[in-house]
Amino acid sequence: MVESNVFAVYGEYGAVGIIVVMFIMMIINLIKSQKLQNEDLDSIRQSIAKSETRMGNVESIILKMLDRWNRSDETSSRHREDIIKELNDVTDDLSYLKGRINGKEL
Repeated sequence: MVESNVFAVYGEYGAVGIIVVMFIMMIINLIKSQKLQNEDLDSIRQSIAKSETRMGNVESIILKMLDRWNRSDETSSRHREDIIKELNDVTDDLSYLKGRINGKEL
């Protein structure tokens, strides 16, 4: 009877002990897994920060290029307008001279 009582107590506490040990092992594995995930997240954050920096640099370069392009377009537009103005002046002078020549012939 004492022996069966000892076996019953051992069986009950042994099962509880095994469950406790398994629970502790599960918690330890979760902690290790969480640590690995945190390391992965840190590396992802660093990669994102590098990508954001590169994107900012590329955006800055593109904006400068577009600004330069627009200034170049403005300069060429002014140049074309100056040429057209000069051509108009020459045409006006030519018309005046033609008018004077035609006026003398009559």
